[in-house]
Amino acid sequence: MDSQTLYRQLADHYLAAIKAGTLAQGERMPSVRSLMRKHAVSLSTALQSLRQLESEGWVEARPRSGYFVRRPWSKTILPLEEPSVSRPPDPAQYVGIHARVSEFIAQGRRHPVKVNLSGARAAPELYPAEELKNAAIRALRREPGMLVRGTSPGGNAHFRTVLARRAMESGMVLSPDDITVTHGCSEGLNLALRAVAQAGDVIAVESPAYFGLLQILESLGLRALEIPTSATTGLSLDALELAMRTYDNIKAVVVVPHLQNPLGSIMPDEHKRRLVQLCERRAVPLIEDDCYSDLVDVAAPLNAVKSWDRSGNVIHCASLSKTLAPGMRLGWMVAGRWQARVTMLKYAQSHDNEEWSQLAAADYIASPAFERHLRRLRTALRQQRERVAEAIATAFPSGTRLNMPDGGLTLWLELPNKLSSDKVFEAAMQEGILVAPGAMFSNSSRFDHFLRISCGFPHTRDIEEAMRRLGGIVAMLSRKAA
Repeated sequence: MDSQTLYRQLADHYLAAIKAGTLAQGERMPSVRSLMRKHAVSLSTALQSLRQLESEGWVEARPRSGYFVRRPWSKTILPLEEPSVSRPPDPAQYVGIHARVSEFIAQGRRHPVKVNLSGARAAPELYPAEELKNAAIRALRREPGMLVRGTSPGGNAHFRTVLARRAMESGMVLSPDDITVTHGCSEGLNLALRAVAQAGDVIAVESPAYFGLLQILESLGLRALEIPTSATTGLSLDALELAMRTYDNIKAVVVVPHLQNPLGSIMPDEHKRRLVQLCERRAVPLIEDDCYSDLVDVAAPLNAVKSWDRSGNVIHCASLSKTLAPGMRLGWMVAGRWQARVTMLKYAQSHDNEEWSQLAAADYIASPAFERHLRRLRTALRQQRERVAEAIATAFPSGTRLNMPDGGLTLWLELPNKLSSDKVFEAAMQEGILVAPGAMFSNSSRFDHFLRISCGFPHTRDIEEAMRRLGGIVAMLSRKAA
């Protein structure tokens, strides 16, 4: 057995004891020498196992004292409540989110930002920049003429072939010709909505929803019908079915089945199957935003909603922006029975994507290096989420609620005493801390007392201090609001 496997096994042994309560909060861990003696391991293996537990937030090193078990955050903070689904949703509204987002961006520019906790992105150093550079060089050497000839309709054939093969792992059987390459997932969503709806139509969306989707709806003159969404299982199918019985003019449903932004929920397979059947039975197009599935902490890939589609009623959209290369802005979509219309709209809207980045991405994705990268990325993000969750449990006042998602880049938390997240946002900006207030994630005011917090960057002292100060702001404002 190699030393890397051995130190991980030793770390997992003590992690199980911590989770079981055998080793309690504040209890001293066995010393390095004790680990060496008890488990017959080397100094390096014993030290690596303790450092692994420390990096994951389970133990902490105290100067000249050794390692101690940290407080499990999940026992000190309440989970989010499940949404009410028994009453019909609010009437569909024309979306007016852009002014709020613009003001958020403007305030961020007016104040110097020392710590940015607002985004849903990972640190640049978590992506394989050097490997992608080498893949791009290889691609250009193989096909130098790509820079001086026209682009391929629908996208580069090799890239689409690589995507089609990878889609099999998510339960989809696709031809490369089924895939249209887009400028990120946002263009895919834009094209999908334009293909199935027109200005004035009603679109059912998750609530809360990613503000970028709400901006797209607003730009197209569409109305949003917000459907209650669980932080654990995603879009409520009962609430959606009730909405479909109440309103007969829903033209599409948009859903993020895996690590929904901002909730982090993951839709169970049975819910995905029922959702596909419900939309097909009602003849309502279903648009799947599947940008985050590769960030889920599971051994096997999750099935896409599209994998249950037998009639072409599901439009699948995805991208590499969260998982591999934000700077490439590479996305793709499978438009089902709207393929011809999407092809026309894509050409009219932005023409075909350049091919150099597609070939570089195809080279990397088709290699074993891509899976190794994803494993490293998921591990880093899990550790960062744990550290941020622990900071929230430590620094925020009683009454704060939080669910820990099984992957992803952010945490969604509820503030105590229905505290306005706008007030928290404004006070935090004065301290140089940027957060995403809940009002940005709905066309209504129902999430004004929520915050989305980024976990995409390594948990530095600056982030730790920012979380402590943010918790102090919430505590101060909460006392005033009580």
